[in-house]
Amino acid sequence: MPELADITVYVDALAARVVGQPIERIRLASPFLVRTITPPLRMAEGKSVVSVSRLGKQIVFSLDADELILVLHLMIAGRLHWKPLGTKVPGKIGLAAIDFPNGTLTLTEASSKKRASLRLVRGLPALRELDRGGIDVLAATAESFASALRLENHTLKRALTDPSLFDGIGNAYSDEILHRARLSPMKLTRRLTDDEVERLHAAAGQTLREWIERLRAEVGDRFPEKVTAFRSEMAVHGRFRQPCPVCGTPVQRLVYAENEANYCPTCQTGGRLLADRALSRLLRADWPKTLDEFDQRRAVWRASPPAEI
Repeated sequence: MPELADITVYVDALAARVVGQPIERIRLASPFLVRTITPPLRMAEGKSVVSVSRLGKQIVFSLDADELILVLHLMIAGRLHWKPLGTKVPGKIGLAAIDFPNGTLTLTEASSKKRASLRLVRGLPALRELDRGGIDVLAATAESFASALRLENHTLKRALTDPSLFDGIGNAYSDEILHRARLSPMKLTRRLTDDEVERLHAAAGQTLREWIERLRAEVGDRFPEKVTAFRSEMAVHGRFRQPCPVCGTPVQRLVYAENEANYCPTCQTGGRLLADRALSRLLRADWPKTLDEFDQRRAVWRASPPAEI
């Protein structure tokens, strides 16, 4: 899913292209994309874009008449593309195209689960209803960050990715933030010391700002086309079994539901392996507690594979 840094770069690129430009036509390939009925989507046609901004992981197009606001949520697999005017909506993965005088913005979603959404709302109160309420980490003081973090007793991974607590952080950047802060993704928020909270606050701001600038430099004046949650420059996210850039320990992964946490045992968990619920319940006493134990038992398992059924 495009997260805060990626959405910020999308907003930059869109603002440079569509602010001051009228929406000539909105072409839908999938009616399920539109999640509002009133006002009708066609009312946006002919209106000019006054500004493009970010609301969490949503992209907001403010229009110049009738207090109309177009809100786009890319969800997990949605991506934007800037094409020559009149470009057809791509087959299979194409959801919509928005025509401007200077080009066409197309929306694709490379997933069988069509989760991306497009809404047309009227007025700031209606827009606020789409705000999940999380604080902007880049603008948050140490005090407001600590207050949000300790509001409920969750694991750090869950807290950082909760849009009602923090704005725009997802699976990828939460991994990177926690690695920089040297904190376990499974540590409970109310068990953090004041020093650990300060460290996490600093790591969150530094990580997000660095990635925004990195992505801006990478894109330049072009439209961002390589929006992905997996980048080779990342420290731990998507780097399972690859060496941690700080200490060289193989990065480990904890998979749960549709998400995962990537972490360095040496830097973040004192050398302990975090227990995968299903697998550790199955293995019980055989579940390795450290990376050395894991390597030893993996060698045994490979030497003595289970008999074929």
